[in-house]
Amino acid sequence: MNQIWNKTNYKSWIITLVIVQVLGYISINYFGDYGWTVFFLIPIILGFLPPFISGRKIKLSKTDAYNLSFVAFIFASLLLLIFAIEGLICLLMASPLLLLAGWIGSYFGYRLSGTKKLNPTNLTIIILILSFGFLGFDTINKPEKLIPVTTKVKVNVPIEDVWKNVITFDTIKEPENWIFKTGISYPTNATIEGSGVGAIRYCNFTTGSFVEPITTWNEPNLLQFDVKEQPIPMNEINPFWDIHPPHLDGYFKSYKGQFKLTKENDNVTILEGTTWYKNDIYPEFYWKLWSDYIIHNIHNRVLEHIKKESEN
Repeated sequence: MNQIWNKTNYKSWIITLVIVQVLGYISINYFGDYGWTVFFLIPIILGFLPPFISGRKIKLSKTDAYNLSFVAFIFASLLLLIFAIEGLICLLMASPLLLLAGWIGSYFGYRLSGTKKLNPTNLTIIILILSFGFLGFDTINKPEKLIPVTTKVKVNVPIEDVWKNVITFDTIKEPENWIFKTGISYPTNATIEGSGVGAIRYCNFTTGSFVEPITTWNEPNLLQFDVKEQPIPMNEINPFWDIHPPHLDGYFKSYKGQFKLTKENDNVTILEGTTWYKNDIYPEFYWKLWSDYIIHNIHNRVLEHIKKESEN
């Protein structure tokens, strides 16, 4: 324990935290990117620098190196919370990716701490090159294709009865699903103004309403709509402040949706809900896992309610 809490390590933590905070601020506030810089390069640096800096002055074991990096992660997370930069939910969702990248950085920080080829000047140049490279990649690597997510349920009533509950539905009971207890927005009810193509449907969530102009009204088989306006996707949790981090505005965006009803027989209907969206947070393969999971749960909440109301 004394090997961790000493003057040399405090210095390495301070240097590390200053560098990663500056990089994060530039990436988010100047380039508007939540991408590889924030979720890959910065945690690698956060893991790399403490054992690399301290290891040049004191002898560290591999365990000491990992502990140094882990403490740096704790300090960085606390700074994000205390200075109202980020919330708990985003940090928890990102933690598997951050910790993996941090572990990689920590390993290389430990292995390279004894080398004479990588001096502070060379290290600064490498960090600058990597930073500009990642920032440039994030800036040009914007999502182009819409991502579809489809969820199905079987409803044991005629298709005409299901259609009635697709157009509008009454208030859904409070969710039991854990994901909606974290601040993630979830649907409560739906209303509509008008009928047919051009009607405006309002799917109301806990953070506001999706405004959905109807583009296809093929009763009782298909209802399609665009998304003209949408609320923020969640209310972030921060133990110190009420916060509104930038990633709540426009980084996750729905573009259109549909309900498709298929008649299996006179008394059985297959109901499908589909959402097309873009996720402007990278790496896409990781954040798509979260966004697809959340959308499926939103779909299930609505479709199961329609099923229950129709069958009752």
